[in-house]
Amino acid sequence: MPLFRAVTAISGAKAAVALSDALDDLAPAPLAGEIHDHDDGSGLWDVGGLFDTRPDPVALALLAQAHGAPDFAVTKVEDRDWVAQVRAELTPVEAGRFVVYGSHDRHRIAPNRIGLEIEAAEAFGTGHHATTQGCLVALDRLVRAGFRPRRVADIGGGTGVLAMAATSVWPARAIAGDIDPLATRVARLNVAANGLADRIACVTAAGFRHPRLRTQAPYDLVFANILAGPLKRMAGDMARHQRRGGRAILSGILARQAKGVAAVYRAWGYAPEATAAIGEWATLSLRLRR
Repeated sequence: MPLFRAVTAISGAKAAVALSDALDDLAPAPLAGEIHDHDDGSGLWDVGGLFDTRPDPVALALLAQAHGAPDFAVTKVEDRDWVAQVRAELTPVEAGRFVVYGSHDRHRIAPNRIGLEIEAAEAFGTGHHATTQGCLVALDRLVRAGFRPRRVADIGGGTGVLAMAATSVWPARAIAGDIDPLATRVARLNVAANGLADRIACVTAAGFRHPRLRTQAPYDLVFANILAGPLKRMAGDMARHQRRGGRAILSGILARQAKGVAAVYRAWGYAPEATAAIGEWATLSLRLRR
């Protein structure tokens, strides 16, 4: 699948966040966003996104102009052997009771940890990003609190790591959905490799827009590790697909965006229970009150 990167630079952290939020709201929205300081004293920040189709140049130009930024530079992501590169760079990552690892590190996992084997693949979500780690730590907190869900949804599931983590600690059934058909195929392979194919279904869908995701609602627990913009737009749909008292674990959120996302979910009946940050990324844990 060809990927395209659109990036520009803008002065000041506040302006960069505003531009990043607006970029998230494009249609089609980016698969992943980027925002980081040049760290050279210039005050400039790079803002960009990764798209699965070439983004509309007119929409990008208008967006840049509205925010006082130079035009976005759009490049096709270099075609390389991502699998070999990722496999060489991955090392086991611990998050709470979980350890995410590649098959080449299977022998390094302690028997008292819950291992989640995620093979390096040409799809997002190896489990090594801070957002995924934050979700696993939030999940570990729910386990320690005695929460016991029966139905779990993993929205933007990538390689299926969060659905696998949930079904590894609870006798639950889960559905992992992702907009990328390649991610869905990879997730199915990972689910099978971890012996969880009988309890996790993997589907290609945006949000809850799949018959299986709708018919198996309401969910006791929903993971959504995507981006702040799509998370805000999904709030009402998520509330409609969760049972009262259900939990939501949200990530893909920059720490400075957490209050804004929490405010939208509060309006839909969610009560924030915890906010945790790893680096510049935040993870929200919420409970549906109504």
